[in-house]
Amino acid sequence: MGDSRRKSPTPRAFLSRLLPGRAAGILRSRRATAIREHLPSAPGFWRSPVRGVPFTAVLGLVLLGGITVLFVTGLLSYAAYNPDLNPVNDKTPDKGLLGFYLFAWPTGPHWLYRLTQGVHVTLGIVLVPVLLAKLWSVVPKLFALPPARSLGHALERLSLLLLVGGALFEFVTGLLNIQLDYLFPGSFYRLHFYGAWVFFAAFLAHAGLRAPQAVRVLRSGGLSGTVPGDPLESPAPAAPTLSRRGALAMVGAGSLVLLITSAGRSFDGPLRRLAALTPHGAAEPGSGPNGFQINKTAASVGLATTDMGEGWRLTVSGPAGDLRFTRDQLLAMDQHSSALPIACVEGWSTSDQWWRGVRLKDLAALAGYPDGAPGLLVESVQRSGPFRRAALRDNQVDDPRSLLALGVNGEYLSLDHGYPARIIVPAAPGVLNTKWVSRLTFGEL
Repeated sequence: MGDSRRKSPTPRAFLSRLLPGRAAGILRSRRATAIREHLPSAPGFWRSPVRGVPFTAVLGLVLLGGITVLFVTGLLSYAAYNPDLNPVNDKTPDKGLLGFYLFAWPTGPHWLYRLTQGVHVTLGIVLVPVLLAKLWSVVPKLFALPPARSLGHALERLSLLLLVGGALFEFVTGLLNIQLDYLFPGSFYRLHFYGAWVFFAAFLAHAGLRAPQAVRVLRSGGLSGTVPGDPLESPAPAAPTLSRRGALAMVGAGSLVLLITSAGRSFDGPLRRLAALTPHGAAEPGSGPNGFQINKTAASVGLATTDMGEGWRLTVSGPAGDLRFTRDQLLAMDQHSSALPIACVEGWSTSDQWWRGVRLKDLAALAGYPDGAPGLLVESVQRSGPFRRAALRDNQVDDPRSLLALGVNGEYLSLDHGYPARIIVPAAPGVLNTKWVSRLTFGEL
């Protein structure tokens, strides 16, 4: 005997029988709402109680000061390369108005480039946690819908895209460069140069709009204050596990660790052995007079001892014609000493090394410029690669500390340090201190 009882229809089935089209629409709408609530564009998706305008304001003001210093020191590095002097120094020949020249780079103090580029690279590394925290704090706005509510809002979103993209591009390419990892296509100099202008333009626009608001927020309520209608604050925050002050302390601790593990390669002191995050964080290469940092070895550019053997000659050109000297003849000339560092664009530098050799101004006199040469083009035995030729200004040639160095720290140069002869000039970027010199051409450049 069968069961005569009938099961009662579920509310969903009842609605489907009663109003099949409307019920299906309601269900689809509910499903769509549930999906939207789990998307990054939903306000409730981001639940951290740390987020808020006060927290972002602190990070923004730190970046405002730090990135301004980065841009200024970047311009100084650009000037130090003397790009307007000669095409061999200019790695952005199609720069147009962006390549305005600041001033002729000086030779004193002799540690000038070591300081400016050391600050540029070290500060760039230290700001990484601040930048990442700032991007994390504003990430809800990047996913906000609709993408553009008006033309003005669309322009603001575009500026944010340029700001975030430019920041990531500049920091990533800079970090890869100081690690000597050229994973990006094209020249680092050109990419970083144009990227800096795009990023800084967006940064100035953003800072002009937001910096006054950030200052007002921090003055009115401080870090723990609230802002009415705060667009970054979660409408349904999770239980706090860390205060805003604690979050800032974590960011500061991360920056401090990066400072300790990077500053030592730009500045002498006890941190030098701890500089594990800079391009040459290992121990100094070897010991003895030539046991200091090397960026470009002879093997890396395809040179061997035989390339600088008995047949090597230095050609000195100028109004007096072409003069050719053996190494022994150069050693027989008046020798002078200079205590100078080597500082490279990657941010590492040596302490002062004692170089000994022939003054460039004395070689200029032999070439036909007894009162000082207007410039100098230096060429290396190196057959290919950037900066195998470099141009120096008249003030660099005329400085008595500028040498064609034949030895260092009381010993002849090693092959990797430029044997048989190299240039050493005070305050010049390392790439302009050409190694394995084969020709010096004095004159107008």
